[in-house]
Amino acid sequence: MNSQQRPPKHLSSEGKGFWLTVVRDFELEDHHIRLLTAACECLDRAAEARTAVKRDGPYFKTRYGELRPHPGIAVERDQKALLARLLRELNLDTNMPAEAYSRPPRIGGKD
Repeated sequence: MNSQQRPPKHLSSEGKGFWLTVVRDFELEDHHIRLLTAACECLDRAAEARTAVKRDGPYFKTRYGELRPHPGIAVERDQKALLARLLRELNLDTNMPAEAYSRPPRIGGKD
């Protein structure tokens, strides 16, 4: 394993594990490594947010007594959405379709 195939030190053990699995199973170019690193960072942020929500509870009361959702709920949701986009860009599907890879169609767009 050369230095390009070592996971970034700032990733959690889960992020490093995913990073190593993908690097081992797929041939990646430099730009793919950057996308993979960003995806692993999303995994880590989503896990941190999930831990905070579990620790603090899903809701909190404001100083005016209003019940509000924990900010970690939105962070986790956003990181999962970004993770899905990054994984789609990496195109790691092992069951490739018969036609060449293309982006999914635009929702509500005109031809």
